[in-house]
This record gives sequence, C-alpha cells and structure tokens, in this order.
Amino acid sequence: MRYEIRVAGAMSDTMLDEGFPELESFVIASQTVLVGPIVDEAHLYGLLARFQLLGLRVTELRQLPE
Repeated sequence: MRYEIRVAGAMSDTMLDEGFPELESFVIASQTVLVGPIVDEAHLYGLLARFQLLGLRVTELRQLPE
C-alpha cells in the first residue's frame, strides 16, 4: 500500500535521505510531503516513531488509492 505523509515545515535533504530513504519527498507551501510504500502495520508505526524521534509533527497521513 502506498501512503502520503505530510509533515509541518521543510525537512532538510540530509534528514530525508538518512531518516526516510524509502520514501520520495517534495516540499509544498510550509509542508514536506513524503510518499511511498508501507508494507505493513509495523512499518507504519516504525515510520511514525522516526518522525517523533526527530521532533517532526505529522499533520496528515493517508493511504493512496492503488
């Protein structure tokens, strides 16, 4: 399943490359949008834990249509 995750603010390239290498990303307005496959619930919760560990605020999370 593919998901879109929106995070408040612009994330640095280093943070994106090192923290979320499995996701594509782009910045719009005042948000960073990350898109990519999430293989199961454990992967999803692992990603959310990484966001929290890095002090990032997730503003939206949604599953994309196949």
